[in-house]
Amino acid sequence: MDSWRLDCRYFLGDRPCRFKRVCEGCSEYSPMGQRILIVKLAAIGDVLRTTPLLAGLKRVYPRSHLTWVVDKEALPLLKHNPSIDRLLPFDFASLLPLELEAFDLIVGLEKEPRGAALVSKIKALEKRGFGLGENGNIFPLNPASEYAFLLGLADDLKFYRNEKTYPELIFEIAEIEYRRDEYLLALGEEDLLFAERFAKKERMKKGDTVIGLNTGAGDVFANKAWTIEGYVDLIKSLKKRPKTRLLLLGGPKEKDRNRTILRKAGGAVIDGGCDNTLGQFAALVNLCDLVVTGDTTALHLAVGLRKKVVALFGPTCAQEIELYGRGEKIVSSLSCSPCYRRSCDRDPNCMKTVSEEEVLKATNRLLDRSQKTKPI
Repeated sequence: MDSWRLDCRYFLGDRPCRFKRVCEGCSEYSPMGQRILIVKLAAIGDVLRTTPLLAGLKRVYPRSHLTWVVDKEALPLLKHNPSIDRLLPFDFASLLPLELEAFDLIVGLEKEPRGAALVSKIKALEKRGFGLGENGNIFPLNPASEYAFLLGLADDLKFYRNEKTYPELIFEIAEIEYRRDEYLLALGEEDLLFAERFAKKERMKKGDTVIGLNTGAGDVFANKAWTIEGYVDLIKSLKKRPKTRLLLLGGPKEKDRNRTILRKAGGAVIDGGCDNTLGQFAALVNLCDLVVTGDTTALHLAVGLRKKVVALFGPTCAQEIELYGRGEKIVSSLSCSPCYRRSCDRDPNCMKTVSEEEVLKATNRLLDRSQKTKPI
């Protein structure tokens, strides 16, 4: 066993390593250092806004070996990330071997049973975040996680008194200094080529200002998406800007509403399609200079790709979103917002109170500001 360097970050065991060498005498030997496991499974946007933690962990543990367990749906956003040494989907084949492994640190960021159970089950010298107790309930594993835990229990704290962003909260949980670290998002070559071909087909030119209009916002919470009428009116106003292209964005659930918007907007907007893969969708967002969106995956993709963002908030908490000085938040004026309700019969609802005028003004401010700062 002494001749096999099982602690090398390149050792695979079932096949040759990337250097095609046996262990003895290998000059590429690189011990793992601290073995760290991150458990953040879902949702896609939440996974992406957890990536700032990677920079913090590498700052504190520069020689560490990082494993991340995530749902398959979010894998495309992490698979090209150079800070992750091993990426595992949340499935039986991947998780079974973890039961025999041991880590120096586990950071568990799921406040739901399956993720918390995994954190509690895997061996580690230290655990931070959330675990699952013998009574089947979630609990904080370290004192630094208690505030984030309480946010899930006390609506008054979460909705009105909390001023910490999500990145601040997860750094606090992990007991690492937060330095306003950015999202870490790397796109795959195939997806970048897809977007390049799309831009060529739609005759997007260098010097054009591309504004992405993301019309959906998931269906977990009621009224997260802005209105169809709001987007149509915004398109009519934005098409007057010189050298501006408007790109309609959405997923499979937005087919009907995007079809309606396209019909009402005529030829003023480019159809980005609703059947793209997650990687292709991210690459389309990357074509944009600015994105108008609700609190959803596209928002976090735009932030991760360093785009300007006009973010629209109704039932969810705007204060938890970090835009890194590149965006503006427009928050519903209704007193019942935020609420995180699954259903709502109120009319007008929170997103109907967001006017086209204020979205247009925010968009113009961000674009005009960027043009003033461009070098001559």
